[in-house]
Amino acid sequence: MESVYEAAGGAAGLRRLAEAWHCRVMADEVVSHAFSHGFDPAHTERLAAYWVEALGGPATYSRSYGDETSVVRLHSGNGVHEEMDRRAIACFDEALTDVGLSDDPVRAVLHDYFAWATTTTLSRYHRSPDDVPAGLSIPAWSWDGLQA
Repeated sequence: MESVYEAAGGAAGLRRLAEAWHCRVMADEVVSHAFSHGFDPAHTERLAAYWVEALGGPATYSRSYGDETSVVRLHSGNGVHEEMDRRAIACFDEALTDVGLSDDPVRAVLHDYFAWATTTTLSRYHRSPDDVPAGLSIPAWSWDGLQA
């Protein structure tokens, strides 16, 4: 059985998805606020590498950029932002359509992954990035959801 990573088009497919999502969020009046203070020019490359690893591909993100702790700390200390999260997920769903990922099983598992990551992992530490524990590993996601 192919991995979610393979079904999503591998590294190239997830790079296209990251680019489409980034375009969508930059055009969204609420979600774009998260990028209003600037962002790494390699944001989509790093995001795609993260998704590749989380969805069953090579561990390029961990080898090149950092662990889950570094990702969660980047997204922490911003207070509760439920509306922004909802809109980020809507942008993701639109980006799936933009890149032609309309196959129900693939689309559904990618949506579930992104919604889980957005509302759970990345939204867990509202007060401060200092609350994020060290040594977190990038969560692995498969056709059955979060892998223990």
